[in-house]
Amino acid sequence: MIALPTYSGETAIFGLGRSGLAALAALHAAGNRVVAWDDAQAPRDTAREMGATIRDLTQDFGDAARLIVSPGVPLTHPAPHPVVAAARAAGAEVLGDMDLFADALAHAGLDGAGGQNKVTLIGITGTNGKSTTTALVTHMLQAAGRNVYQGGNIGLPVLELPLQAGAVYVLELSSYQLDLNRRFGVDIGVWLNLTPDHLDRHGDMVGYAAAKANLFADGKAAQLRVVGVDEAAGRKLAQTLKQDAAALTTIGAENADITYLADAFTVAGESISLTDCAALPGAHNAQNAAAAFAIGRALGLPADDIRAAFQSFTGMAHRLQLIAEHEAVKFVNDSKATNIEATRHALAAYNNIYWIAGGRAKTAADGSLDMNMLTPYFGNVRGAYLIGEAAQPFAAALADTLPTTISKTLDKAVAAAAMQAMTDRFDTPVVLLSPACASFDQYKDFEARGAAFNAAVSDWIEAEKNMPAEGRRAP
Repeated sequence: MIALPTYSGETAIFGLGRSGLAALAALHAAGNRVVAWDDAQAPRDTAREMGATIRDLTQDFGDAARLIVSPGVPLTHPAPHPVVAAARAAGAEVLGDMDLFADALAHAGLDGAGGQNKVTLIGITGTNGKSTTTALVTHMLQAAGRNVYQGGNIGLPVLELPLQAGAVYVLELSSYQLDLNRRFGVDIGVWLNLTPDHLDRHGDMVGYAAAKANLFADGKAAQLRVVGVDEAAGRKLAQTLKQDAAALTTIGAENADITYLADAFTVAGESISLTDCAALPGAHNAQNAAAAFAIGRALGLPADDIRAAFQSFTGMAHRLQLIAEHEAVKFVNDSKATNIEATRHALAAYNNIYWIAGGRAKTAADGSLDMNMLTPYFGNVRGAYLIGEAAQPFAAALADTLPTTISKTLDKAVAAAAMQAMTDRFDTPVVLLSPACASFDQYKDFEARGAAFNAAVSDWIEAEKNMPAEGRRAP
């Protein structure tokens, strides 16, 4: 368990998910007085067993000196959560687990004052691609023999990571975490891209961009800053950062230090192909690889070693993950594509797509559904199979451009898409789950949705194999 200092006064924790309970465990182990609250009874019971005092902080904040909140608790929009307002009224600090991680590093002498013991901190953010880039950088450094740990918004909460001198920590950082963070700063920071998402939390794109830009605030990420410049917000950020002395590498489809195309990126005049990197299909993964390459070179890795690591990278679950093949039909799980921008990358990555989409749509503030950014890629799509709450709105939006089937559930969508793919007999057909929607109408999260897709594919393939030969469709 990570070692925290003993703080003066009482520490309050609101939100007892995994990161909240990890914070409680570390605080309690260091002898801190902790009061905790969650809206659900079960985590409150767990916190009580772990030694916390249970008090409804929304009704009685008390005299706590600091408040640790989960990243999902609103700080400003659509309004500050009542517990945040109560903490501010009491003059208490409002912090997150990343701030505690910063305190733990300082307490262990592993921050900037630690000299040779200093750890290297890498923070990766972006609307899309941050999980894949985090996993790719971690794999690259592991392949190079570095002592590396991965966490943050992916994998383990930071307070469950071991602290070791000289280690590298690769952390996926969400806009929620960056909006909340006050003390934590990385050595290398990556901003991949910014497209509309989480606007209910940040108010508008300006607020969303400002939260992400906290990664570089106050001189943070001084060793290297990697910024994607395909969107206006990234270009504006890069122009601002150029005024600092810190190293800056821009990545983009054009006019960047590292440019990327469909299956390659170019740096210093040399083109690096990704066609033999099975887990990195499409231009969006070329962007992810370009960012990882910049990090690898900044940490002294030879270019050939970086390429070899890209080739051996196996990808991540639910992110353009090839899960099965049957009779020339490929089945790809991209359940993590919870917005239209993420699905745009998926539709650009393949031909002859039988596209499964839908769920809980992320609409504009006026409730409209804008799918225009997908239009250039509809030539790659043979049909759309629609599920969940968004099935009817998607069908209406796609009616003039694509054949659509309202399947309602994943198992029916998989069966219909796969049978049509086998009937059509196009080259390399792909049954692609890339929902462009949140999962919460039918599943607890995108992982559960992806697991349901995998199970539906497995069941369909098994049924096909057991079908009498005369009943099968010719591949």
